[in-house]
Amino acid sequence: MDAFSDLLRGVRAHGSLFGSTTLTPPWSLHFVDGAPLSLCTVVRGGGWIVPEREPPVRLGVHDTVLVRGPGTFAFVDEVGTAAVPVECGVECAVPELGGTRHRLGWYEPDGGDGATVFVVGAYPVRGEISRRLLEALPVVLRVDAGGALDPVLGHLADEIAVDAPGQQIVLDRLLDWMLVTTLREFFDRPGGRAPAWWAAQHDPVAGTALQLLHGEPAAPWTVAALARRAGVSRATLAKRFSDLVGEPPLTYLTGWRMTLAADLLLDRPGATVAEVARAVGYVDPFGFSTAFKRVRGVSPSEFRRAGAATATGVTAGTARP
Repeated sequence: MDAFSDLLRGVRAHGSLFGSTTLTPPWSLHFVDGAPLSLCTVVRGGGWIVPEREPPVRLGVHDTVLVRGPGTFAFVDEVGTAAVPVECGVECAVPELGGTRHRLGWYEPDGGDGATVFVVGAYPVRGEISRRLLEALPVVLRVDAGGALDPVLGHLADEIAVDAPGQQIVLDRLLDWMLVTTLREFFDRPGGRAPAWWAAQHDPVAGTALQLLHGEPAAPWTVAALARRAGVSRATLAKRFSDLVGEPPLTYLTGWRMTLAADLLLDRPGATVAEVARAVGYVDPFGFSTAFKRVRGVSPSEFRRAGAATATGVTAGTARP
C-alpha cells in the first residue's frame, strides 16, 4: 500500500454527479452545498470558476479544477456576468430541473455548437484518513488540458451523452479515475505544491519505508527494522526519511497510527480502547492513550464522545477534527 492510495481510500464518488449541463450564455450556476471536494471540468466550451474566497479561475476545454470545501463556488460565463445566479446542490437532480433517474444533473444534447458542456462531481470525504489528503491540497487546484486526463474525459463525454441502466456507477468510477489523474498531474508538475510524502514515495529508501509503514502499520517497527527491509544502514534510512518527509520515520508512524485509530474509534463504537490500541500496533492501551492525547489533543474516549455528539448534531467536547 502506497501513501497516496491509503489516503484516497475514503474518497469515493457515490451517486455524486451534480451536473452534466449544456449552457448557453449568459449563465451563473452557484454550487451551494460546500462539498469537501468538488471536481469541475469542461467537456466543450469554457467559463470561469469563481470560488467563495479565491480569485476566479478560467476553464477551457478539458481543463479541470478541484475546489476544496467548505466554501461554495460558482461557474459563470464571464466574471461579473449579468446572469441571475441559479443555486445548485442535491436538489438540482430533481426531474423538473432536468435530472434523470440514472444521472444526478442535466443534459441537453441540442444545446448548439456555441454551448458549453460542464461536469461537476462532488466527493464526500469520510474519516480522518481522507482528511489528511484534503489538508495537502490548496483551496483551488487547476490542471490544464492536454495531459493524462484527456482520455478519461473522452470516456466521460461519451457516457454523459447516453442515459442507460448502470450509468451512475460508470460515471462515479470515471470521476474517481479523474480525481486520481488530476492529483497525479498536479503533484508531479514542475513547481507544484506536492506534499512531502508525494516526492518521498519516488525515493528508493524513503519510498520503501513509507510503503512498509502504510502496508503494515501495526507491525513493531524500529528504525533498524525499516533500514534492514530497505537495504540501507539505520543512519541512512533516518536521514533520508527525515530530509524528504520532514519528520523521523517513527514520528511519522505514530501520526499515521493515530489517524487510523481515530477512524476506528468512530467506525467501531463497540470496540474498546484496548482493542483499537492493538489494531494499530500498541500492546499497552495506556501507552496508546498517552500517544493519542499527545498527537490529537484529547484522550481516545473524549475523541469518540465528541465524534458521536457531532454525528447526532450535539455540540460537545473539545476534540480537534
